[in-house]
Amino acid sequence: MEQLVFELAPPEPPTLANFLPGRNAELVAALTRFVSGGAADTGFLIWGAAGAGKTHLLLAAGALAHARTTTVRMFAGPDAVDDPSSVESSTLAIIDRVDESNDAAAGRIFTLYNALKECGGRLLAASRLPLASLPLREDLRTRLGWGLVYEALPLADEEKSAALDAYARRRGFHLSAEVIDYLLRHGRRDMQSLLSALAALDRVSLATKRPITVPLLKEWLQRELEWGTSASTSVPRA
Repeated sequence: MEQLVFELAPPEPPTLANFLPGRNAELVAALTRFVSGGAADTGFLIWGAAGAGKTHLLLAAGALAHARTTTVRMFAGPDAVDDPSSVESSTLAIIDRVDESNDAAAGRIFTLYNALKECGGRLLAASRLPLASLPLREDLRTRLGWGLVYEALPLADEEKSAALDAYARRRGFHLSAEVIDYLLRHGRRDMQSLLSALAALDRVSLATKRPITVPLLKEWLQRELEWGTSASTSVPRA
């Protein structure tokens, strides 16, 4: 299948306010309380399939904690965890992809968890696997299970349509049902890619002083194909 390619504009920085919750309203509320110090738990584990928004939630939680002057230690993966025994009081440590931990990383995370518990800190982690299936040493799995555990549920198609419409309205432009349907049928279906596409479309619309319509979307995609944009995401051609 011939592929259309287009340069994606960066989406807004992740916040809890611009996370599209769908069925995750309880998760977002619990995470807000946890980051704000309204929960007594030391740990919070978010698990779910790829594209469910786990990394967005971690980055958003880090931003909220930083805004509240909380010390934040952000780790993009378990291998990045270092010096786990020395943490400041009330530190929020955030670890993505904890399910990828090898034995050495799991040992460091275990030490980090204990250090955080000692000084009133908190650990927020994300995993693609549920707690019971995590391939981790048992003492670390037990520690993670002591805290809050939530599944991040991906948006259903009808929720994506509503979410894209709401996102457009927040940015001050209108999206027709036809444009939304085109994006959902022919674009990458994870929300990060869809929102990046909308941000890019908004930029093109402002530059050309044309509303975002299916013809504009098709023209833009075709132009990007002809220009052979190198920084690209593939979209099936209609």
